[in-house]
Parts: sequence; C-alpha cells; structure tokens
Amino acid sequence: MIPSKEYLISVAHDYWRQDKDYQLRQEKSPEERRREARWNKELEKIDRWHALLRDLRQELPEFTIGDGTATPDACFRCVAYPAKGRPMPPHDWVIVGCISILAPIYIVYSVQYGRVGHKDRLNPRIGFEPFPLEMKLPADILSRKIEETFGVSKLPREIAETPVPLFVKWVEPPETTLFHALFTNEPDNVP
Repeated sequence: MIPSKEYLISVAHDYWRQDKDYQLRQEKSPEERRREARWNKELEKIDRWHALLRDLRQELPEFTIGDGTATPDACFRCVAYPAKGRPMPPHDWVIVGCISILAPIYIVYSVQYGRVGHKDRLNPRIGFEPFPLEMKLPADILSRKIEETFGVSKLPREIAETPVPLFVKWVEPPETTLFHALFTNEPDNVP
C-alpha cells in the first residue's frame, strides 16, 4: 500500500530542514543525525541489496547493472545501462531504481543525456513513467524485482513531484520535491 502524501511529507520533514541554519556549522543538525542513524539501520539490509543486484544481472543480461548508492542520498540506488555494442539511441540513457531508506517506497526513473566523445555527458534529462518502448522492459523488471525483494510500494509520479519547503543538500525551495527528499537531490548524477 502506498503511504499517503501527507504521511510522506511529514517523514521528509523529520529528515530535512526548512532552513540553512546548520549549513556552515561543524555540528550536525538533528535531521542529519536522524538520517545517519537511519542509514546505519538500513545497512542491515545490504545483503538483500546485493542479492537484488545479482538477480538483476541475471534477468537483464543485455544490460550493465551497477550500484549507484551514495550518501547523503536517502536511498539505495541501482542503475541499468544498455550493454555496450548495441545500437544506441541518439542520446544515451540509463534506468535507475531507488529504494527509499526513509519510507517503504521506491521509484524508477530514467536519465537521458548526450555525449561529447566517449566520456563527457551533456544535458541530462530525468524522465518518469511512461517510458519510451526501449526503456519499458528494464524499468518493469527493476520494479518487479524491487517489490519482490523488499516488499515496498512504487511511489506515483504525481506524489513524487509534490513540492516541499525543505533544503535537501543542493536543492532548495521552491524546486524541492518529495522525490528529492525521499530519494536523491542529484538524480542525474549516476555512475
């Protein structure tokens, strides 16, 4: 069952601030201490996380599967790139699956970007469902495996895009959404 938008907003308020009071301080804010404690608790699930990545590698053999988890994000994050050597669309893309550490929810999104040479990425664009046809299969498999492994609910896009008056690392109001607070403030920063 998907938690209510109101509940998710209250969760976000428990872990992120409405001001920048602690930004230049050396001491951690109460919210940051709560996030850190939550991360320590969630790391107990790391074996299940690694099992999910192994399962995804078997279910998506034509994709490169990686772990995109990075603190201070509020999620475990996996990435699925089309395997090298396949015809690529005009813009490279990746499917990303995120499991929140703050609430029993997950989301799957895409990042499309252009390239300069073989390494430099340009103009990243974040996308949510519905995905283009070539992204649908890996997105569906990521969703199914995340639900099977962790028993969490998919957060609908319309709730994820709800504005919240919180400072989530590099994202500030009025741009901050529940997506930023419950998952990541840098969704286009993928390995």
